[in-house]
Amino acid sequence: MLIAIPDVLTATEVATVRGIIDAGEWVDGNVTSGPQSALAKRNEQLAEDSAAAREAGGAVLDALGRSPLFVAAALPLKVFPPLFNRYAGGQDFGSHVDNAVRMKRGTDFRIRSDLSATLFLEDPDAYDGGELVIEGQFGEQKVKLPAGHMVLYPASSLHRVTPVTRGTRVASFFWIQSMVRDDAARRILFDLDQGVQAVAADKGHGDAAVIRLTGVYHNLLRRWADA
Repeated sequence: MLIAIPDVLTATEVATVRGIIDAGEWVDGNVTSGPQSALAKRNEQLAEDSAAAREAGGAVLDALGRSPLFVAAALPLKVFPPLFNRYAGGQDFGSHVDNAVRMKRGTDFRIRSDLSATLFLEDPDAYDGGELVIEGQFGEQKVKLPAGHMVLYPASSLHRVTPVTRGTRVASFFWIQSMVRDDAARRILFDLDQGVQAVAADKGHGDAAVIRLTGVYHNLLRRWADA
């Protein structure tokens, strides 16, 4: 399932996060690469253990907790502390698949990467190129969203970032371990949730059909959740 989540950060919050990370220490993006990714990756990354990364990452996590659409789509169990990267001067990231398990260095924190997320922190008219290209069952999908908007997609997907030929592409990226590891099951639950919300908006949460459908949702979640 690939889904765009608008307005995870407001314009003010984007400016705040950018102020924090732009003044931080940037290093070669391959500090977090696996062997395959290292062959394809050309970008810079905010130093993972820096104060700037922790402060900006905390702001992103707070925003995710306020996003009902993110919670409904991801059903998050664990979220990897957000990282930050930037591309400029022709830098790109060739086709790759994200590691199945992500570990935060120096800690015992680890997650199974069910979902990958990219939160855009620069408006698309400020740079050329830099599309996130995700390969799926029905071909390639190119994603380049406004600042503050985010895309969620299966971490198992083959994906790449096209060369940035003008300006600078800045984003936060991270991974989510979902309570429901199966992508098809998450899609069913998300569609059902959105349908329940639409019926509830029309008929009210006390309507008998809404109550019954809500029960179906939770019974399916109970059946499929690992938590």
